[in-house]
Amino acid sequence: MNVEILSRIQFAFTITFHYIYPPMSIGLSLAMIFMEALYLKTKNPIWEKLTKFWLKVFSMTFALGVATGIPMMFSLGTNWARYSRFVSDVSGSIIGAEGMFAFLIEAGFLGVLLFGWDKVKPKIHFMATCLVSLGAHFSAVWIVSFNSWMQTPSGYKLTVLPDGTEVAQVTKWGEVFFSPSNMSHIGHVLLGAWMTGAFMMISISAYYLLKGRHTEFAIKSMKIGLFIGIVTTVLQLISADRLSQKVAKHNPEKFAAFEGVYKTEKSTPAYIIGWVDHQNEKVHGIKIPGLLSFMTYHDFETPVPGLDQFPKEEWSYVPAVFQFYHIMVLSWGAMALASCLGGYYWLKQQWSMHPIVLKYFIISVAFPQIGNISGWYSACMGRQPYVVYKLLKTKEAFSPVISAGQVMGSLIMFVVMYLLFFVLFLVMLDKKIKNGPDIEHEELPYRDVYSGESHG
Repeated sequence: MNVEILSRIQFAFTITFHYIYPPMSIGLSLAMIFMEALYLKTKNPIWEKLTKFWLKVFSMTFALGVATGIPMMFSLGTNWARYSRFVSDVSGSIIGAEGMFAFLIEAGFLGVLLFGWDKVKPKIHFMATCLVSLGAHFSAVWIVSFNSWMQTPSGYKLTVLPDGTEVAQVTKWGEVFFSPSNMSHIGHVLLGAWMTGAFMMISISAYYLLKGRHTEFAIKSMKIGLFIGIVTTVLQLISADRLSQKVAKHNPEKFAAFEGVYKTEKSTPAYIIGWVDHQNEKVHGIKIPGLLSFMTYHDFETPVPGLDQFPKEEWSYVPAVFQFYHIMVLSWGAMALASCLGGYYWLKQQWSMHPIVLKYFIISVAFPQIGNISGWYSACMGRQPYVVYKLLKTKEAFSPVISAGQVMGSLIMFVVMYLLFFVLFLVMLDKKIKNGPDIEHEELPYRDVYSGESHG
C-alpha cells in the first residue's frame, strides 16, 4: 500500500477509537447537570450518589478522550503536511478558539467538579458541573465547525505564497464559522453525543435491574437516561432531515452516494436496506419509489441528481459510503425502538421488565457508538476524492517526505497503544459497574413479575 492509503487508514483508526470517548463525556456531563440540580432541589441523597457515580465514569471517558485525541493533532503535521499548510489559517483560528473557550473552561473547573464536593458550597459545585459540561460542548462545537468548513468552504480566498504553495486564507471569520452546513452539523453531532451518554446510562441501569441490585439507583438513573434518550431520538430525526437537505444542496454527489443514486430519474426511490453493485452501477435491495424525492424536495416526482451528473473521477467509493450511511440510519432505528420500549414501561411504572427487554437495553450502549462512527465515515468518505471539498484532493494532501514504512510503523504503534487504552477503559468500567454506587442503605425490594423472584 502507498503512503496515501496508509495515512488514511491510520487517521481512520485513530479517529475511530478517539471518538468512542468524547460523545460519552459530553452526554454524561449533560445528565450530571440534571442529577445534581435534582439533588439541590430535593436534598434527596440518592441524587448525590447518582451524580458521584456517573462523575467517576465521566472522568474516565474525559481522560481517555484527551489521551487519544492529542496524537491526532501531531499526525496532521506528520502525515498530512500539505493539507495542514493549506488549511492552517482556518484551522489555527478555530483550534485556537477551542483552546480558549473549551479547554480553558474545562481545566479551570474540572478540579472543583472532581474534588470539591466537601470543599465548596453545593451551588458552587453545581456551577462547576455546568461549566465543565459547557466546555465539553464548546470543544465539540469548534471541532465540528472546522470539519463543516471542509465540507462547505466559505469566508476564504486562495492565496499563492512566495514559494508557489496555494493556501486558503480567512477573509470573513463569521462566514468561516457559519459555513452553510455548520449549524446543522453541530446540532446533529451534539444530539448524537447526548444519545451516547443517555444509552450508556440506560445500559448500566438495565444491568442492575437484571441482576436485582441497586434498584432505586437503577430506576432513577434509568429515568434520566430514558428522558434524554427519548427527547434526543425524536430531535435527531428532525436534525437528520435538515442536514440531509444541506448535503443534497451543497454536496450533491455525496448525497447521491449516500442513497446509491447512480441514475437521475423521476420519483427517485429510497433504499431501506440493500447492497451496491458498483461495477454495474446498480443497487439491489428494498426500496420505496419516490421516497427520496419526497424527503429531499417534499415532492414525490422531482428527480434527485444521480452520480451520472458528475465526472466519474469525482465519485466516492459508493459501496462503502452507502453501507456506512445506512448503518447509521439503522442504528437510529435501534435506539428509537429502545426509546419506545422504555417509554412504554415508564408510563406503566413497571420497572421489573422482561429479561429480554433488559438485555436489549444493555446492548443498546453500542447503538449510538455505531451510529456516530458510521456517520463520520460516511461523511468523510463521501467527500472523496476531496479532503477540502472542491479545493484540495486527498492525493495532494499527504506529506511528500514520509515513506510507507514509516507510516506502517506508526500505525502498528497506534493500534497497540489504542487497543491498550480501550481494554483499560473496559476493565475500569467493568470494575466500577460491579462495585456499584456508594449507597449505604438497601433499597426497598421490588418483585420481578417475570421470574417471580423478589429483589432488594
